[in-house]
Amino acid sequence: MSAKTPATDAALINASLELAAERGGDLTEAIYARLFRERPEFEPLFVMDTNGAVRGEMLARAFDTLFDFIGERAYAHHMISAEASNHDAYNVPRTSFSRFFAIISETVRDACGADWSAETAAAWRNMLADLDRFVGA
Repeated sequence: MSAKTPATDAALINASLELAAERGGDLTEAIYARLFRERPEFEPLFVMDTNGAVRGEMLARAFDTLFDFIGERAYAHHMISAEASNHDAYNVPRTSFSRFFAIISETVRDACGADWSAETAAAWRNMLADLDRFVGA
């Protein structure tokens, strides 16, 4: 397993997530709108999710995983690898699975607005690069 996320990066990522939640509220709709604009072929995978509950649950798990990944890493690295494999059954390429976490970052950035700093961007970039190693594992 790789080293944990540096504390300074973890603090910046946490702060950006908190600020995004304050300013943007529930980011589920914005995140999935961005995903479906970029990868419209994924929208039909959610045809049965008429009330957004599945998308909300998937995003909640992604956030839980991110928090563990930048924290203790008690399970996140295994969860990321396992879910990337699980998504193979839905014909979701691993690069797209990985891209979903980047879409979260971009949506958080948009919600933070002018308070998104170069340091915050670097912290997310570093974490996403680290996370990518587990998507392909």
